[in-house]
Amino acid sequence: MIAVTIILDALIILVMLLSAFLWFLASRNRLRRISRHEVLDYADINRIVTAVNRAQILNSRAALMTALAAFLAALRVMIDLWAMM
Repeated sequence: MIAVTIILDALIILVMLLSAFLWFLASRNRLRRISRHEVLDYADINRIVTAVNRAQILNSRAALMTALAAFLAALRVMIDLWAMM
């Protein structure tokens, strides 16, 4: 039982670090501001859409890792409560 909790603790730490790294990557990319006097062509719009899509993908991966960390932490607490009984 102790080995299971140690493995879960290590997994929780690893997934939390991965989640933090993914949130960092998602927040690192900034979009440049566009003036209302600027004329956009198809390449500009494509760059904007690509940047937004990449940020959304990184955000969804980070959210998934955060949910996984919460699930593993809940599982760890359930094992502790079960061991007390």
